[in-house]
Amino acid sequence: MDLAWGISIYFVVWWTVLFAILPLGVRSHAQEGKEVPGGGDPASPVDPKMWRKAFTTTWVSAIVWGVIWLILKFGLITIPQLPTR
Repeated sequence: MDLAWGISIYFVVWWTVLFAILPLGVRSHAQEGKEVPGGGDPASPVDPKMWRKAFTTTWVSAIVWGVIWLILKFGLITIPQLPTR
């Protein structure tokens, strides 16, 4: 796996993990019993903690990417070469 493949795979893994981590630990205004500011949606999160989720997404993605790299490095799954013209 060259650098371009590694970066692109990490990017896809990062976004996938982000969407898996986003709903964890989120409490809505309705669940907290708080007034929604500015007429927003009662299901909107009170404190989404996005920086913490971005940090968690980064290290979880690094672990997942490492596993993918090991699988490709030891040839457990191969990526076929695309034919060139």
